[in-house]
Amino acid sequence: LSTLLSLLVPAHTTRSPDCGGILTPSGLSYLAEVSKPHAETVLRQDLMAPTVPDLFLGSPKPSRSQINSVKVAELSLSLIPDTGLRLSIDADLGITPAPSTTKVMRLSILADLHVEMNPEGNLEVVTSACKPAVEEVQSTEETERSTPCKSSSSDVDKEINIDKICLEVSKLLLLPNEQLISLTAQFPITPSCQVQYLPLAAPMFSEQGITISLQTTFQVAGMAIPLPVSPVPFSMPEPASSSPSHLTLAFSEHFYTSLFFALETAGAFNMTIPSPLTTATMAQKITQMGSLFQEDLPVVLQAVVRSSPRVVLEEGKAALKLFLTIHVGAGSSAFQSFLSVNVDTSAGLLLSVTDTRMMISAAVIEDIELSLAASDVGPVPAALLEELFLPTIRKEVPAQMNVVLSEGIFLPHISSFTYTDVNVVIHKDYVLVPCNLELQARTG
Repeated sequence: LSTLLSLLVPAHTTRSPDCGGILTPSGLSYLAEVSKPHAETVLRQDLMAPTVPDLFLGSPKPSRSQINSVKVAELSLSLIPDTGLRLSIDADLGITPAPSTTKVMRLSILADLHVEMNPEGNLEVVTSACKPAVEEVQSTEETERSTPCKSSSSDVDKEINIDKICLEVSKLLLLPNEQLISLTAQFPITPSCQVQYLPLAAPMFSEQGITISLQTTFQVAGMAIPLPVSPVPFSMPEPASSSPSHLTLAFSEHFYTSLFFALETAGAFNMTIPSPLTTATMAQKITQMGSLFQEDLPVVLQAVVRSSPRVVLEEGKAALKLFLTIHVGAGSSAFQSFLSVNVDTSAGLLLSVTDTRMMISAAVIEDIELSLAASDVGPVPAALLEELFLPTIRKEVPAQMNVVLSEGIFLPHISSFTYTDVNVVIHKDYVLVPCNLELQARTG
């Protein structure tokens, strides 16, 4: 056993979170509110079905007792710190025990829920305890709210078919669990690059909310790529005690560096940059050009990533460090390089959120350094390199990067919900995204 454990430990040390989210009590309340119609549909479908076992045990004539209406009056979800959730449902049932009368019964369900990770690595909500109860409700046209009251032993039997009711609770969880599976779906960034968010463990429950830690993986051409190792382990920031937002997402600096590393691996930052220069105009500055090219040809710049990009987060701002080698060449058909320039740039990043995607764009280049890497036309002073190439690089590199980034990157989310009222707050080493949830209208 100790040998087996020693083999397993190294594998787990590489699994560390780089992002996550905290669902607040207000977010939980929103989820409960929008779940009422679904809960009513599920309970109505099954409790009103004439072929199902009778809801009440011990009824002398169960075939005559029929539920002909179900109305969910209240559905709430509350946090049980360190454990899970408590689901509370109050539903009014219209029951016809005999052809001439209809009684309204209040069905109350208390169920304890917790979240597990199943063998497939998906999160799953399961019921750990379930307690139903029924009492008769006295309802009049004058009162808007139903009033529970004690009923006599001659009324419909109050002994509940617990197995049946708790089966209904399990059915209520089918849709949420389907939605949770979508959390681990692969999302496209570019045609050859995908992102996936994997839960590392079951969520943590506290009074502040539900905290889930995620590890991001990237696939290029269908193959998972090894990401650079994070220099600092990331842990979810402490949730604010009174956050008005439904959800706060958090992303480490390493998350963004990994994203740009994946895009680099996919070749997304290899650029062909048009230039206003020609071999003749360059020959006016570099005399040896004339012996290389007898005719006047357009000059083309081809950029490749020299070293992995890096994202740096400071309070209120984000910057991308990009290390390129630009091969300068000419030739309308075959590219012939005659000069190579190392370019180290730092560009400010703008972050925003649209629906469930984080939009990233490179602003103007804030810092740039050019140095000669190789030359077939003799030594070229740094000042001349800047004169020839700096304006083009400043303009074209951010523009072409923004084409790559224009679709954004999908954030962790579950199906049917989008993000609204979003803020993006950049701190040193991490980004917080407080937002609200909004249920999308179903189509079809």
